[in-house]
Amino acid sequence: MRQKYCFLRQPCGQPSLRQRRHAALLGAAALGFGLAWALPATAQDQPEDPSVLALSASVPAGAQAAGSGTVVPQENWNAKFQSTYVWQRKPGFHAPYSGAMSLRPEKERSYSLTATASFGFRPWEGGEAYLDLEGAQGIALSHLAGLGGPTNGELAKTSGAQFRMYRARAYLRQTWNRGGQLEAVESGAGQLAGMADRRRTVLTVGNLAVIDMFDDNAYNHDPRTQFMNWSMMTYGAYDYAADARGYSWGAVLEWYHDDWAVRFGRFVQPKEPNGQPLDYRIFKHYGDQLEIEHAHTIAGRPGKLRALVFRNHAVMSRYDDATRLGAQTGEVPDLNQVRHGAQSKHGFGLNLEQALSDDVGLFARASWADGKTEIYAFTEIDRSLSGGLLIRGRSWGRAQDHLGLGLARNFLSPEHRNYLAAGGMGPFIGDGRLNYRPEMVMEAFYSVGIAKHSSITFDWQHIRNPAYNADRGPVNALAVRLHTEF
Repeated sequence: MRQKYCFLRQPCGQPSLRQRRHAALLGAAALGFGLAWALPATAQDQPEDPSVLALSASVPAGAQAAGSGTVVPQENWNAKFQSTYVWQRKPGFHAPYSGAMSLRPEKERSYSLTATASFGFRPWEGGEAYLDLEGAQGIALSHLAGLGGPTNGELAKTSGAQFRMYRARAYLRQTWNRGGQLEAVESGAGQLAGMADRRRTVLTVGNLAVIDMFDDNAYNHDPRTQFMNWSMMTYGAYDYAADARGYSWGAVLEWYHDDWAVRFGRFVQPKEPNGQPLDYRIFKHYGDQLEIEHAHTIAGRPGKLRALVFRNHAVMSRYDDATRLGAQTGEVPDLNQVRHGAQSKHGFGLNLEQALSDDVGLFARASWADGKTEIYAFTEIDRSLSGGLLIRGRSWGRAQDHLGLGLARNFLSPEHRNYLAAGGMGPFIGDGRLNYRPEMVMEAFYSVGIAKHSSITFDWQHIRNPAYNADRGPVNALAVRLHTEF
């Protein structure tokens, strides 16, 4: 079973971790921060408009509320670049026993490096075309095993100790404006600047990530600049369709009407759980999601509430089938032995973002999946609660700095925990036995703005009951993240 997930894990015979880490650090510096420091002025020297600060905290991707008076000229093409390097260290922790898919109890070091070039083009009125080329490398803690909420969201996009380039996104978007007030959309990766009606219909088709379109949140959605833990950056129980890098092919239809938005998407699944090759039979094996979004104000502060439901249909194993077969044969239960025929998984999520002041924003998520079938494309969480604050440092004279404080509590379904307690192994966890407790994640970071679009972040994560096992841990992970974009 472990061989199935070798895309995310490292084969033997690679250079030493110290050599790989040093090479990646040099690469990150060359790709990103040399360019960042060449910028003519730092953001600390630029005046800030308090009304824009409050607005930008609640409206993602540069969109501005109607009536703000902002007019953005139409952009016919753009090119954007980002580079992110993460170095992480885990001290040793208490563990009376370990299994094949356990987090190693000894101290470890990890790193990841990604670089993305994003291109946008407007071929006709209302039409947009996008292409992202990405490179990645990295080594995860314990080969990405031993946690329901892994500690680095960037590692889902790496391909090992060798830096590899690949196409991350290639898609078309068509917008049909239907009137109403106008809102300004600023230039960004995957976004051409211009004016858009607040009443519009949008169709997006092609190769992209499901969470590019669903489960957005202004305060916590991007592990390159915000919280890094997998159970923080999106719904923990959202087993969305994706290959091992986090991308898929599909289509999303969106309907916007003033403060409301509704979007539906269907994407193809990988051929095997957490594998890289995709199954393009989109009407046979697929992941569906429907999301409703509403913008609101509370005490004069903007916010958004989103509700999502999803359903996956693919050839998946059922935990109860594997546990029952293991009991009958006297062997350790194995999901590979019962993967026969298509199964369905369903779940839902609630997502809140709310500005508390011009400089403080709150995020909260709750998600639930039925947990009867194996994890197919994301991580081993069947229910999750998370929330926290993102605080801008303007009050202490650092307007480009951010302080993040977050908590997550992850759970397993009864079927999933019984399988693990009997000695079963999943794609990410399996200690050989299980003293079940919910996994608790605390994450705090401080991001220092060192140039207009660059930052260095210091991150700490404290994890109790790693892989839902009260016999092991707690675990601490310290990280330094370097990020630049232009």
